Amino acid sequence: MNRIIVILVVLGLGWYGNQKYRTHQQELLSDTSETTTEYVASSEPDVPSNSSQFKCDGRTHCSQMTSCEEATFFINNCLGTKMDGNNDGIPCERQWCQ
Repeated sequence: MNRIIVILVVLGLGWYGNQKYRTHQQELLSDTSETTTEYVASSEPDVPSNSSQFKCDGRTHCSQMTSCEEATFFINNCLGTKMDGNNDGIPCERQWCQ
């Protein structure tokens, strides 16, 4: 009987922690989306004029990019990208924009 209670408590704590984590992640995403939207709306992207060859298609990681120019377009124009870990404005520093 004690084992069942311990298992239920552990499962309950795991579920509670998971819910807190998801809520926190959604808050971070919504904060980032608002900031990114404001940034894109208020400034011109730092991308060469041939950036029209790129479009926001859901890619978010450096491993999905093919050049620094493409990664820069995505980070400046597309929501939810995960290519600038140190938030210095330069995406994919280890792969493309060295």
